[in-house]
Amino acid sequence: MNRPLPAVRLRVPTHEDAVAWHRVFDDPEVMEFYGGRSAALSVYEELTARQRRHDAEHGFCLWTMLDEAGEVMGFTGAQPWRPDWGPVGETEIGWRLGRAYWGRGYVTAAALETLRRVRAAGVPGVVAMVRPGNERSIAVTRRLGMEAAEKYEHPALGEPAVCYRLDLSHAE
Repeated sequence: MNRPLPAVRLRVPTHEDAVAWHRVFDDPEVMEFYGGRSAALSVYEELTARQRRHDAEHGFCLWTMLDEAGEVMGFTGAQPWRPDWGPVGETEIGWRLGRAYWGRGYVTAAALETLRRVRAAGVPGVVAMVRPGNERSIAVTRRLGMEAAEKYEHPALGEPAVCYRLDLSHAE
């Protein structure tokens, strides 16, 4: 990416961010690789509450991303991998962005800040689980220096997901 990355603000998600995430993600294109539609508001309420706990316990979470005007764009951050399949016991870096913000470098900027924060928290490495065909997310993993490692069969979708890895244990 040759252009400068935009400024992004990351904050621990508030209870009100559940409503904002629900609104921003209520778009079939945004949700194409996450089941095709936005989850119920209660799912985002539980997710934001869990992220507040993660931040308190680990010093990182899926942070709410804010644009220059303070509007919620989505989330970027890291969290412990939760499912009982895939990279169990690993720290997952992830992102989801409202379509109005695509293609401007926001996720890359926020993900680079996430890497800085999780490295400072002592995390030795991160993974990103990406479904084949999700070219936008694959491009972000490349910009972060992640490499495709193993594939896992997604139990609900019956198709593979690729695990991208990045070692953070070396000097920055």
